[in-house]
Formats: sequence, structure tokens, C-alpha cells
Amino acid sequence: MKGFLIKWVINSLAILIVTYIVRGIEVVSPITAIVVAFVLGIINAFLRPFIILTTLPINVFTLGLFTLFINGFLFYVVSKLVKGFIITGFWPAFFGSLLFSIISFLLSVLINREGKIKIRFIKED
Repeated sequence: MKGFLIKWVINSLAILIVTYIVRGIEVVSPITAIVVAFVLGIINAFLRPFIILTTLPINVFTLGLFTLFINGFLFYVVSKLVKGFIITGFWPAFFGSLLFSIISFLLSVLINREGKIKIRFIKED
């Protein structure tokens, strides 16, 4: 349970960072970012596998690059479901989802499931 909460916080932080970097994506409050992270997680858990399965031929043909468009589309769908999460078009959603994935991955690498930072800057003897 603690690992789930840590991942939720990491994704919320990633969404807040994306809003500062990508033009065309806005979040009205940090609470909205938490809700967006939750809804995005639910959609990625339940809807994304079905969409990827149904688009498997085009995904194979494009060597998996079509998955980036699916991620952008789902990011855009979340903006339509959550009030206070505004995306002005598909391309901000596309680049936002790409950046969200990168930031979320990097934060997940730095922070373990207990919420502690994995990297040590001082060598311990």
C-alpha cells in the first residue's frame, strides 16, 4: 500500500513539473494534480491494455511508436474527465505525456517504495 501511495505522489509531482514545461497544459491546483495522477493511473491500468491490443497491427507496423500517440490520446482524455486539468490540443498532450513518462520514470528511479532517496552522494565506509 505504501508503494502505491509513493507512486501516486511521484506521478502527481511529474504532472506538476510537466505543467511548468509544456505550454498548453495547465493544472489549477496541486489537489487537481493528485486527482489527475489517480485517474491517469486507473485509465492506464484498465483502458490502455485494451486499446493497445486492438491497435496491435498498427503498433507492430510502426515498431511500437504508435504507443506514443495512444499515450498522448489517453493524457488528453484525462483532461476531458478532470475539471481543472486543461490541455489545449493533441500536440501538447502528446509531448506532455512523453515528458510525464520520462519524469515519472526518473523520479521512480531516484525514490524507492519506502519513499527514501536511492542515490547516496557521500560514500559510506
